[in-house]
Amino acid sequence: MRATLRPFDLTHVQYVLLASLTWLQSEEPVTQQALAQHVRTDPMMTSQVLRALEGKGLVERRAHPDDGRARSLHVTRQGVELANRATAAVEKADRAWFAPIDHDLSAFTRDLQTLSRPR
Repeated sequence: MRATLRPFDLTHVQYVLLASLTWLQSEEPVTQQALAQHVRTDPMMTSQVLRALEGKGLVERRAHPDDGRARSLHVTRQGVELANRATAAVEKADRAWFAPIDHDLSAFTRDLQTLSRPR
């Protein structure tokens, strides 16, 4: 994944947060806490990564429309375009990586879901 994302100047964590925020923001304002919970990342690390994405002009923090204490996150047009291009590359890399088990991918996915359930 590192090699796939290198041309986009994104780390894997930056990509995950950017792509997730791109998807989430279409529903309602997204806070940093909500994004961290969604992708299951540490809130402090999420803050640091968002700062880097903000520095690249991919994400903006704005006043939250419903909570005066919170900031809402927004992906810029440049961020959306980059997320979409990177997602196409990531999906292509995933297809290539999982090609050897493509015949039984649904069983593999089911097994991963079983393993990820809380015990």
